[in-house]
Amino acid sequence: MTDATAPEPAYPEPAYDDVIAAIAFNADGLVPAIAQADGTGEILMMAWMNRDAVLETLRTGRVCYWSRSRKGLWRKGETSGQMQRLKDFRVDCDGDTLLVIVEQDGVACHTGRRSCFYRALRDGKLEIIQDVETDPSVLYGHTHK
Repeated sequence: MTDATAPEPAYPEPAYDDVIAAIAFNADGLVPAIAQADGTGEILMMAWMNRDAVLETLRTGRVCYWSRSRKGLWRKGETSGQMQRLKDFRVDCDGDTLLVIVEQDGVACHTGRRSCFYRALRDGKLEIIQDVETDPSVLYGHTHK
């Protein structure tokens, strides 16, 4: 008997060992992961993954990162509701960077913007090029920088 509430695995279990073996985790056991929006190609954010975050992401199809500040797994959207669903999982040529193609619910950035890359160099200074779409206090109950 299976649990009807358990998510279907995003990828078959035999692939997990191959993926982990292909990743060159750094000395802290982490690898950078770039989140890219499915369909548009927009770069949404960069975060870190450890082995457990990679495996959880592959098993559940819900993107999970490692929070260096909290020193624990960070399931994107567990606080804000702005979840990321895995559409594709890629490892670069050196195995030292991951690309996760995601379906993003709402905004990706804790500042309430679609992307964490909302500042761009314009005329010799950094300018904000994306407006806040969702007030961070609505997402988190308090204001983020």
